[in-house]
Amino acid sequence: MQRHGSISRRLTWMNMLVSGIALLIAGVAFAAYDLATFRSAMVRDLSTEASMVASNSVAALLFNDSHAAEETLGALRASASVVRAQIYTTDGRLFAAYSRDGSAPLPMPQFAPGATEMLAFDASSAYVARVITSDGAPVGIVRIRADLQAMYVRLGRFALIVAAVLVLSLAGALLVSRVSQRAISGPLAAVAASARQVSQAKDYGIRAPHVGTAYELTVLVDSFNEMLAEIQARDRSLQQAHDQLEARVRERTEELHAINSELEAFTYSVSHDLRAPLRHITGFASLLEQEAGAAFNEQARRHLTTITGAASRMATLIDDLLAFSRMGRATVTKRRVDLSQLVREARGEVWTDVDGRRITWEVHELPHVDADPSLLRPVMVNLLSNAIKYTSTRDEARIEVGSEVRQGEVVVFVRDNGVGFDMAYAHKLFGVFQRLHRADEFGGTGIGLANVRRIVQRHGGRTWAEGAVGAGATFYFSLPSQGAAA
Repeated sequence: MQRHGSISRRLTWMNMLVSGIALLIAGVAFAAYDLATFRSAMVRDLSTEASMVASNSVAALLFNDSHAAEETLGALRASASVVRAQIYTTDGRLFAAYSRDGSAPLPMPQFAPGATEMLAFDASSAYVARVITSDGAPVGIVRIRADLQAMYVRLGRFALIVAAVLVLSLAGALLVSRVSQRAISGPLAAVAASARQVSQAKDYGIRAPHVGTAYELTVLVDSFNEMLAEIQARDRSLQQAHDQLEARVRERTEELHAINSELEAFTYSVSHDLRAPLRHITGFASLLEQEAGAAFNEQARRHLTTITGAASRMATLIDDLLAFSRMGRATVTKRRVDLSQLVREARGEVWTDVDGRRITWEVHELPHVDADPSLLRPVMVNLLSNAIKYTSTRDEARIEVGSEVRQGEVVVFVRDNGVGFDMAYAHKLFGVFQRLHRADEFGGTGIGLANVRRIVQRHGGRTWAEGAVGAGATFYFSLPSQGAAA
């Protein structure tokens, strides 16, 4: 309702303002024209009077009859605007004068060379001066001053008339605006009310009523209703698409559950059915070596060793696959974890990999985080184990463990001075069975870093790495820092 009143007031003030400005401009234009006309008439009358005085004063000046000259000036009493007139001799002497108001004498005017008449105005008076000649020779000067009071009185009357017309016109404009604004603001208010109702109720079936007969307003209401109809149709389409998407999601979820069940069955098969043959291979190879090893030549013993090693690697790979599968299904139970203590425990687990090597450890103070320690421990074990493995070619290895807080997360890093890697292949590091080095250079199954990424992602974190060939590598993982403390 307030918006309706606001539109009405604006339309009213706009109409009155336009009407007032138009009338004011017209009044000012007429006043300026009237003043210019009045002034031109005054100048013409003064010039005529000065010419008549000059003609009638020639004899008086020639015979030095100032009394006759004053009688000539006295004839100016018939002009209500003339307040003073004077006649000078050519040498500047005041010869005769006339004054209606007893004002002070006027100074003798100074003409430009060759000029015979001079006009001038100030705020209250108009002045005209004319050279009096006889047979082409100057014999004196007449100067007349006229009062402009009549012009100001005329201007005041004109201003009153303009003001009265302006007031009457504004009153008429106000009346017309009151009537016309209802035809304009009524439909607009109806559209606004419908828009507000649609916004509050989220009901796109509402339609604005047709109020008024103006073509433009009818187009506005029709366009608004058409827009609502399009939105309503689009909303129905979106709802249908949403329902279809939910149905597809349910179908895909059921399919994923079925696939997970198949994976569980596969895991069970790997755990039991594949391990048993491997145990048989390893066991019988060991018996064969014990019972007939002495009879084998060197090549036969190498074949037997190859069989035993391959079976052992296969068993390790199966164990890693099972661990990777379990990590994806394991429940994450978070609690307060001291990362410094976790690193110490991980170092204890990988100590056997050191094998008497010279390794310089630099472990910084690490914060406490919210995490599942049973899942986070394999992350640290794997990263430290890799650091030890890939620095095996260094006479003195350096391994650094530290952390920092970045934009709402705790970032932990493990840095070494090992063989490093080419950053062009960094995207492969955390994939299953992805290796950047040959198996005969560095052992492993290619599952460890994939397991690291899966565990960190289940904690809501990220994993990435930086490195250079021959210049070492740095592996990072992040955890949400809610409640992290040093």
